[in-house]
Amino acid sequence: MNHNSTLSRQEILANITTQTYDLVVVGGGITGAGIALDAASRGLKVALFEKEDFASGTSSKSTKLIHGGLRYLKQLEIGLVRETGTERAILHKLAPHLVLPEKMLLPLIKEGTYGKSSTSFGLAVYDFLAGVKREDRRKMLNVEETLSKEPLLRKEVVVGGGYYAEYRTDDARLTIELIKTAAQLGASSLNYMAVQHFTYDNQHKVNGVQVHDRLTGNTYTVKTNYIISAAGPWVDELRKADNSLQGKHLFPSKGVHIVVPHDKFPVQQAVYFDVPDGRMIFAIPRHRTTYIGTTDTPYQGDLNHVLTTSEDVAYLLESVNSMFPQVDLTIQDVESSWAGLRPLIFEPGKSASQMSRKDEIFESESGLISIAGGKLTGYRKMAERVVNKVALRYQQQFGKKIKPSQTQYIKLAGGQLPDSQAVKNYYQSILQQLQTLGLAPYQAAYLVSNYGKQTDLILEQMLHLKGDVQERLACAELWFTIQEEWVQKPLDFFNRRTGRLYFDMPSIHKVQEAVLQYFKNYFHWTDAQLAEERATLEAAMYEVSHFEEAHVHSK
Repeated sequence: MNHNSTLSRQEILANITTQTYDLVVVGGGITGAGIALDAASRGLKVALFEKEDFASGTSSKSTKLIHGGLRYLKQLEIGLVRETGTERAILHKLAPHLVLPEKMLLPLIKEGTYGKSSTSFGLAVYDFLAGVKREDRRKMLNVEETLSKEPLLRKEVVVGGGYYAEYRTDDARLTIELIKTAAQLGASSLNYMAVQHFTYDNQHKVNGVQVHDRLTGNTYTVKTNYIISAAGPWVDELRKADNSLQGKHLFPSKGVHIVVPHDKFPVQQAVYFDVPDGRMIFAIPRHRTTYIGTTDTPYQGDLNHVLTTSEDVAYLLESVNSMFPQVDLTIQDVESSWAGLRPLIFEPGKSASQMSRKDEIFESESGLISIAGGKLTGYRKMAERVVNKVALRYQQQFGKKIKPSQTQYIKLAGGQLPDSQAVKNYYQSILQQLQTLGLAPYQAAYLVSNYGKQTDLILEQMLHLKGDVQERLACAELWFTIQEEWVQKPLDFFNRRTGRLYFDMPSIHKVQEAVLQYFKNYFHWTDAQLAEERATLEAAMYEVSHFEEAHVHSK
């Protein structure tokens, strides 16, 4: 049985009520995906339920960096820097096509966040703690070298720079590849399955969940020995449903990023720079765009509908124009945006930016285990820690020892390319193939970083399709993501599987009708269903590129 395929959804649904799982994971973001893989690879029988699409919450709305946490060094979170640095190297080995080396320029400015000596020392400590390879270790730059790396910087304030190693990724793609890899090890994962409530035994211990299939309206009761809630910003809602919301609680912080065409903001590499209010933000080139972020503001609005406001956009544009005055970005230059929530653990007296990014595990009297906080980079260790708790309970309850975590050795689906050099070689071969098809060079980088070696399957499928080359590529990708990646709706495809909603909006306009028609034919939609899905897609495209006043949706 192909657990990945949308086609197998009915098969999974037919079986979920006929067995007792070892573990049910609630939440299909990066943390839940990591937990499902960790538990399945240890031999546990796992089911994962996500109320929307996989990675539809925070896990498609980060800065998309697997970073060693330089800013945490400033807050003296030494352990966090060491762990994230180690994890970065592991993730690069597990998926070298998806976790890509990215040089980062840190311009030093007069009266900025970082001084020359503190930066030199800090980056050296960072290299040491993060275990950075010799060729990637930090370099300190003088004014001329810094401006040579990035001529767009405001020259009169630059006093030097640091040049160090980071890694970039696609957070949603990483989540999907984790869930695919977990499926290969037997985990049953379903999107659009909302956990409505928990079930309990006579001792009031959790022993199952009632789930609602949002695609069909059907409801199922699923039995399990243990439940982990990895629901990100919704963790407290589930703790409340379990009557266990006490003590520490979440403090959602909103982070916004905006996307502009690269030719409007042609940075030569990623830049981490000071902004007028004393914070620091990133500008990161990606394919045909540059994205900028992030904000960090308390959020009290609707968790299910987080919007970018005109104030968010103005803040980021002013930040860029202050440090890069020649660029002169305006709101008309913004192609797209995203707004996500960080599920921080509340700390009295601290601002959102000051609160720790550490994860915490909550265990209720009912047996519900919840995990919250944490960073994209730390998902694997978070999963290991929380599954260790399940393994201990399992041993105490059933007398059977569960083996330790294996995930640092498990290559992710799509990660058949062994290292960075193999990725570069493969990219060159894909580039040549695309040029013969008349596709743009950036699409080779896009395909390889999205799908790795799985790109071969997509290009092979293109040969069976007729019509415009851009439409053929999109429909070949759609075929692959329906077969292998649980795509149910156009937004699953254009956002979480391909990233086109954020990074290639013009391509959606070109291929939208062909893709919608493919969906209609494949899933046997009625004209009314097609119209509804078209309206949903167009509303999302409008929402990420048009911005309302802040007071309407959040404080």
